Amino acid sequence: MPDRPQPTLRLRIDGDALAANWRALDALSGDAEAGAAVKAQCYGLGVDACLPALRDAGARQFFVAHWSEVADVAAHVDPSSISVLHGPLTADDAIYARSIGAIPVINSLHQARIWSESGGGPCHLMIDTGINRLGVQVSELNDPLVQSLDVHVLMSHLACADEDSPMNRAQRDEFAGASVLVEHRTKSLANSAGIALGPDYALDLTRPGLALYGGVPRAELSHHIAQVAFPQAAIIQTRTIEAGQSVGYNATFTARQTMRIGVVSLGYADGYLRSWGGKGVLVHGEHHLPLLGKVSMDMVVVDLSQAPDVREGDWLDVPYMLHNAAQQNGLSQYELLTILGTRLKA
Repeated sequence: MPDRPQPTLRLRIDGDALAANWRALDALSGDAEAGAAVKAQCYGLGVDACLPALRDAGARQFFVAHWSEVADVAAHVDPSSISVLHGPLTADDAIYARSIGAIPVINSLHQARIWSESGGGPCHLMIDTGINRLGVQVSELNDPLVQSLDVHVLMSHLACADEDSPMNRAQRDEFAGASVLVEHRTKSLANSAGIALGPDYALDLTRPGLALYGGVPRAELSHHIAQVAFPQAAIIQTRTIEAGQSVGYNATFTARQTMRIGVVSLGYADGYLRSWGGKGVLVHGEHHLPLLGKVSMDMVVVDLSQAPDVREGDWLDVPYMLHNAAQQNGLSQYELLTILGTRLKA
């Protein structure tokens, strides 16, 4: 069988930048240790591409959301260093946790019962202090099911850490009061944005996610975080259109003069959503090439008027400095990362 042809999409992951981001966040965590949120395939960039860089930089605790994510992470690190944030919903989850060695995060009395009835053992405990997602209520902490747990990390999650909100201090204070009600080894509250709030939020263990992969959730982090993801797409056709001719679905762009255009192998199936239409540019060297018309599933069209030397097969850079891109197209930095399609990583 012949070799597979080269793709017309690619995603370069800068492992050195990823490692540097973790070290910066670890330093900003002060006396606390920085872990690493690696859920959703390292926020869409790929476990195999990112885990080795994080591990080798010094990260020792890793956080996923689903039990289905554990095996991929465990291929790179000891399973006992993996925490599963969604916890054990069923007895099968508890059996799996015990067999592979990953640590469940207990979020409710139901999960506490599931874990205890399966034999118990080391776990983490999430306390809800106001975000009203997962987490045991403070009023439930004296329940015997909670008191019987072997809690290694007691944690909560900030709802507004990316804002200067009074809720940050309120959650921190509530967590401090709740922590005396449950025996535990270490405390964890701060995500990426929470790290920027200072040492009062870092406690013993921080859980950065977005900032590891190039996101900047607070301005205080902007000088510490480097871009990690660099998408590129190839031009698959060039053509010349005349004044009055339109481009793409619904003819939303019409040429005012004769112009040269390029069709690029990139679309919303690759995570380059229609929100980029009329706003996005692709880059070739010093040339910034505006998008023309709507983003299609597999293609975008760019204006090549200022880049006469660009040819079919040439690679274009997709600007993906997350903070800037989010301001430009209205998507959150989290969405920009996690929607990147599998064809970019083929």
